[in-house]
Amino acid sequence: MPTEFAGRVYRALAEVPAGMVTTYKLLAAAVGCRSCQAVGQALRRNPFAPQVPCHRVIKSDLSLGGFMGECGGAARQRKIALLRREGVIFKGGRLLDSKRIYVFSHWRP
Repeated sequence: MPTEFAGRVYRALAEVPAGMVTTYKLLAAAVGCRSCQAVGQALRRNPFAPQVPCHRVIKSDLSLGGFMGECGGAARQRKIALLRREGVIFKGGRLLDSKRIYVFSHWRP
């Protein structure tokens, strides 16, 4: 059973549509948290994937970030493949099109 905080993170993230990504920082702000790391830890334990699309969260510098508690290897390749299927492309390790960043304009915890 997720914590109340994790539930807020999952509900907000569920709004990010396919073909878009958000950042740990934007997601943290949307749920009223100042810790990107806390958001990352909640996502690491996401029991609702793929309905809660944790692969759609990237770092603020527009690099890929982690996935499933890992920062490289097979998990990283899986995240890249999932995003590529949605039309989100990374080049040189960074998001190619910044117009694909989803900003939470109406969500409140």
